Amino acid sequence: MAEEDFEQLLDDLREKKIDHFEITPENFQAFQPVFHAYAYRSQIEGKAHSGGKISYHLKAR
Repeated sequence: MAEEDFEQLLDDLREKKIDHFEITPENFQAFQPVFHAYAYRSQIEGKAHSGGKISYHLKAR
């Protein structure tokens, strides 16, 4: 997945176009720098699942 795709997923999540997305272990290394550079990352949290997948969603307010 390209960096632009990761940023679009984060934007879609923040804008409530989607309610969550998953990152696989294969994509994690490419996703991490995009997530850490994302200006609104404090509004998003990830939850680890078995098999190394992580689902990201907006934090409850």
